Amino acid sequence: MSNYRSIIMFVIALLAAIGAVFMASKWLHQRSTQVNQVAVATQEINMGQKLTGNMFKLVNWPASSMPAQAFSDISKLEGRVVKSTLEIGEPVLASKLAPEGSQGGLSAVIAEGKRAITVRVNDVVGVAGFALPGNFVDMIVNTHKEAESDKAGMGNNDDKKISKIVLEHILVLAVAQEVGRDATTPKVVNAVTLEVTPEQAEKIDLARSIGELSLVLRNQADTQDLKTVGITKNALLDIEAPAPAPIIRVAQAAHKVIYKTKKSVAAPKITVMRKQCTKVITGLSDSLECF
Repeated sequence: MSNYRSIIMFVIALLAAIGAVFMASKWLHQRSTQVNQVAVATQEINMGQKLTGNMFKLVNWPASSMPAQAFSDISKLEGRVVKSTLEIGEPVLASKLAPEGSQGGLSAVIAEGKRAITVRVNDVVGVAGFALPGNFVDMIVNTHKEAESDKAGMGNNDDKKISKIVLEHILVLAVAQEVGRDATTPKVVNAVTLEVTPEQAEKIDLARSIGELSLVLRNQADTQDLKTVGITKNALLDIEAPAPAPIIRVAQAAHKVIYKTKKSVAAPKITVMRKQCTKVITGLSDSLECF
């Protein structure tokens, strides 16, 4: 009897397992057959480029993994401008497009609140041409550090040279007149256009007027800002700065001019002696006797 019950329980469990597998397989099949059409690029599209319908095609995309901002209607992409490069087969997302009505060109890819400024470079300043659109760079300025001795016309200017990072994590928008990105080929150009804030644009304009600029290529994933104090010639060569020469101040004696005047001679004092007189009467005559 017990063996009979065990066989029945085993058969029931087996049927339940088979039913669960069948239901799961059916659910997965339904999920895999639910697809939507998504517009993907048929060619590489550079940022700032205006879109046309022949740049895209519709492909089936699983509904479960469809991007939230994808397009299923190619006509909605006509005339739009991309803010970043699109690769072949990459779906077009609304976040990668400039606002509707934007004209093509560099101005369409500048972020809101930012500005574009161009810096003259050479093969050294431009990091041998590896500073490409989409990369991030730091900016160094080499100038003279003003000191009190400079104000007084003393000291050696070479000892006051300083190099310092003045801007960090600056986006490269374009090199020369090209906004396209080719990460495999360096391009030695004479100008690089950077995306900066208005305050950073002011710093760059002042920095290139007081010294020489250099660009430092940085990792795109590195967003940390490091504040440096800069490096001087003495610090670079580990030379102790000479003690400043003592300032000798010559005290000028004040000459007091004394003007002497001739003293007036006082007149001699005259003492008047007063006499006492007595009237003497003798008979009918009188006389005055003074002592």
